[in-house]
Amino acid sequence: MRKSLEIAGAYIGLLVGAGFASGQEVMQFFTSFGWGGLIGTGIATLLFAFLGVQIMQIGSRLQTVSHRDVIYHICGKYIGTGIDILVTFFLFGVATVMLAGSGSIFQQQFSISPVVGALILTVLVILTLCLNVKKVISIISMITPLLLVLIFVITLYSVFTNHTDLGKLSDAADQQSAAPNWLMGGLLYVSYNIAAGISMLAIIGGTVKEKKVASLGGLLGGLGLGLLLFLINLALFMNADKIQGADMPTLLLATDLSPVTGFLMTIALLGMIYNTAVGMLYAFTARFVQPGTRKFKGSVVLVCLLSFCVSFIGFIQLVGSVYPVTGYLGFILIVAILFAWIKGSKDKHSETADYEGKAL
Repeated sequence: MRKSLEIAGAYIGLLVGAGFASGQEVMQFFTSFGWGGLIGTGIATLLFAFLGVQIMQIGSRLQTVSHRDVIYHICGKYIGTGIDILVTFFLFGVATVMLAGSGSIFQQQFSISPVVGALILTVLVILTLCLNVKKVISIISMITPLLLVLIFVITLYSVFTNHTDLGKLSDAADQQSAAPNWLMGGLLYVSYNIAAGISMLAIIGGTVKEKKVASLGGLLGGLGLGLLLFLINLALFMNADKIQGADMPTLLLATDLSPVTGFLMTIALLGMIYNTAVGMLYAFTARFVQPGTRKFKGSVVLVCLLSFCVSFIGFIQLVGSVYPVTGYLGFILIVAILFAWIKGSKDKHSETADYEGKAL
């Protein structure tokens, strides 16, 4: 059970990233649809749980050290080759977005140059990736409880202190969205996150030989992500009249609660960005170089420095170019995982029928 909880924490920490914890993506994909956004979070929860179980199971069964094996397994050789190239590209892209995002937070909260802020995170990522992957998983899972507690406190505060008419809140929440409706918002959000996270999720599953342990970790991680989504969305909805135009709405609410809470949320946001950057850059490097070797450590340094240089393009520009395309790529992966699950279920049913037939 302990190992499953560790896997679940790593799953949550890996996918949360900058936009999730800050509330910006949640606001655009869910809160902007008012009450419909709450239903959207339910759909996203089911998908996160289902996909988490499937990816962890495949990773555990194949004992994979790179996303390549998992993608070829679920997509086949020819389609898998194309998906492999795209996923590898987006791993680097998402990691670069995280470095740029860290620079923006350092500038906004501490008045430190974004270049210095991004460099600090880059150095931390390099030091972390020189450890083995099991230690990386432990580090990623450590900060997740802090974020859950902070979001829970902010949500309770929002629900019990906001006396604005619910109709007005729904009108205030109706702003620019990243999807045409709440259903597509939930699907796109899961799609983007799975496309960005499948590599490290497969590697996490590959560290566990017991398939049931890996599956339970994927299930609990997916449900945890759903709970976090619901709490952030509810908090944002209850304060829709306050957060309009805010770049980081959860940070705004945390600071409104108290300066201490605001500072802790800033640390949590940086931690989530760090988690995602570590996961993406590890998976990207592991795609080309065997982890645990001297060559891997040297490659990590080069890849991280290259990502740091590309981050100069800017956080907003990178988000606008990398995220949308990643979302559509994720749809292909989700469909492939669904077909793999259906095929696996049919094979198990056939094996059971053959066994029973022989027994008779």
